[in-house]
Order: sequence, then C-alpha cells, then structure tokens
Amino acid sequence: MNSKNLKFLALSAVIIPFSFSKLPSGKTLTLTVRVTNDLCFERKEIIGIPVSKLKGLSQKALRIKSAETGEILRTQWIDYNKDGKADEFLFQADVPAKSTSRYTLFSDADVQEPQSSSVAYSRFVPERSDDYTWENDRVAFRTYGPKGQKEALEKVQGSTISSGIDLWFKRTGKSVINEWYAGHVKTPFYYHTDHGEGYDAYHVGDSRGTGGTGVWKNDSLYISQNYTAYNTIAAGPLRTVFELTYAPYGPYKTSEVKRITLDVGSNFSKFDISLKSEKPLKDYTVGVTMHDKKGEYKIKKKEGWMSYWEKIDGSYIGSGVVMDPAAVSSTFARISEVPDQSNILMITRPENKVTYYAGFAWEKSGQINNFNDWEQLLIRQAEKLKHPLKVTFQNH
Repeated sequence: MNSKNLKFLALSAVIIPFSFSKLPSGKTLTLTVRVTNDLCFERKEIIGIPVSKLKGLSQKALRIKSAETGEILRTQWIDYNKDGKADEFLFQADVPAKSTSRYTLFSDADVQEPQSSSVAYSRFVPERSDDYTWENDRVAFRTYGPKGQKEALEKVQGSTISSGIDLWFKRTGKSVINEWYAGHVKTPFYYHTDHGEGYDAYHVGDSRGTGGTGVWKNDSLYISQNYTAYNTIAAGPLRTVFELTYAPYGPYKTSEVKRITLDVGSNFSKFDISLKSEKPLKDYTVGVTMHDKKGEYKIKKKEGWMSYWEKIDGSYIGSGVVMDPAAVSSTFARISEVPDQSNILMITRPENKVTYYAGFAWEKSGQINNFNDWEQLLIRQAEKLKHPLKVTFQNH
C-alpha cells in the first residue's frame, strides 16, 4: 500500500489509498470502510471516495451501509469537472468521539436508499434578478449577479451591488429556497418575513456579509462588484458545489473564481478561491460585517478564526470565518462611521489560492442557545481542519 496520504474535497478527510483484487467468478465484492475520529466530540461529515478507488464495484448499483447496525445510507455521485463521468462517491459518516465507525460498500441495485428532506442544495435564481442561493439542513446563504447589479444602477427597488455573502436564517431542516422564492414571486420580498421556517433578516449592502473577500491596501478595503458568471457543479443532496466568477478589481486588478461547497450537517460553507492579478497580490482579505457595531467581536488569530455575535430582531446570531492559521498574516476589526464599512478582517498573503470556511448559527434555529454554544462551533470547526477524519479500506 502506498503510504502517501491523499486529500480530497470532503471536509478535510484523509483517504488512505487501497487496491482491489479480483474475486473468483460468482463471488460478490464488498469493501469495508473504516472512518476514525481522533477528536473528543462526535463528528458527522461527508466522506468522498474517489471513483478510481472503486474498481470491481458496480457504480450504478453501489450502496453503503453501517457495518454495526446494517442501516442503509444516502449517497451521492459527483462530477467535479463536468465531463460526464463521476469523480467521487459521497456518504455521511457518523463517528463518536475518539472512535472508529465501519461501513460496508456493496453492489445491489435492488436495495433502496432512504429519502430525506434534509439536503444540501443550490441554484441560480432568475425569478429574483440573478441571485445565487445555497443551503443545507442548518443554514442558507445567497449572493448577487450581474442583472441585479444593472438593476441597482438603474435604482430598481430591492436590487443590490455587493460581493458580500448574505445569510438566510432557518429553523427547519428542510429545503426552503424554492418555497421562499416562490413566495417572493407572489408577494415581493416574502422571505423578509418569518412565516414559521425562518427568514432573511441579515443586511449585507457593500459590507463583506459573512465571508466576502477584498484587498486591503493603504488602510482601504477594495472589493469586487457582483459575480459575472456562475457554474453549478453539483446541486446535492449531500453536497452542493458551484463556482462564481468575479471581474478584476482593486489596485492589483484581482480576479476571482470562488468554488463554494456546502455539505449536509455543516454550519460552514467552504470557499476555495482561485486568484489572478496583474501585479503580485498582497493582503487578500476575508471579512465579516459588524453592522451597527453593537455586537461583540472576537479574534483568535493563532487558532485561525474570528467571530461576531449580535442581536437581530430580538434574537442572537453568531457569524464567523475559520482558516488554517498558517495562512493568516493578521486579523483586526476595522471600525468606521460609514454604513456597511465596519468589518472584522482576516488578512492573507496568497499566491494563487485561498481556502476558508464561513458560516453562522441562529439562536432560534435550536442549534445554539448562547454565545458559548456558537464559540464551540467555531472551535470545533478549527479542530476539524487540524485533525481530518482518517479513512481506510479493506476489501473482501
């Protein structure tokens, strides 16, 4: 076995390579997958197995079950380069603290996978200018496109020029994007009212929202306008992946392609940013808005995270960014009297790539009860990055 660990797009899971041996005629090939959690808390994360490692198993009929309970799990095939061929097989592992969970991969087209309303999902939204919106069973986000920018310049009500990341507060595990936008078509800005499942109460403007980017130079933050193109790679149900392209901006003429990934069960979207610039790029920046500055910000540079805790419409929300601390050159709160210009900023000095996680938790969702609960989500996200799940295999 090759001892070199390979890293894939699943949330920092480490996949240890393996090979299959051919079985005698009439035998059914199965594969045991062992997922080990070194941390002191339970982890439910999406695991990706490269298709190149699934030789001998029927792709069409591939199923996976818990080796301990026999429970059949939901799965997803994903084609990252959109060449018509699957690149990865996904499932959700549930691993107790300091433990190993075992799963069995097998081929049987007659076995039905369970269905669930808890999904990761994203799509382009032409019925509301050209928003791009994404969600899972815990959180929802959106950002804005070129038509919305044009409408904003024409002073169309409700349009936005912003590359900031908007948050939609959810208190249901089911998908809400289609329902809320359908409501908007009938009653404009329907989603700004809580009809029992949550609502959009978060203001972005030209702030960074939660996880918006920019370039810091000479005590000024330069930011892009709305995305210019989108590319949906996977709509779900366990993982949604898409890309947003932004036109060059700022003193270095920086252009960005943001690949955004959101998995079921996570409060954090993963941002993989590919960068180009006309001059060497310095001080590339990720931000979190502080709105009216009445909330509480917290910066943990050595741990690689920053947080803002605030009250909106009578309930609290925590928002924040987590990054590999080795990539962080500085973090600070930029306080301004200009609306939307107060942001916590995390500064990096990238070459061509930047990766971080941006997310939130809303008190009314039932996911958190107080600031300490929110801080634990951030701490655990940072720990997950340092201690990826270990995945090993044994064929039978």
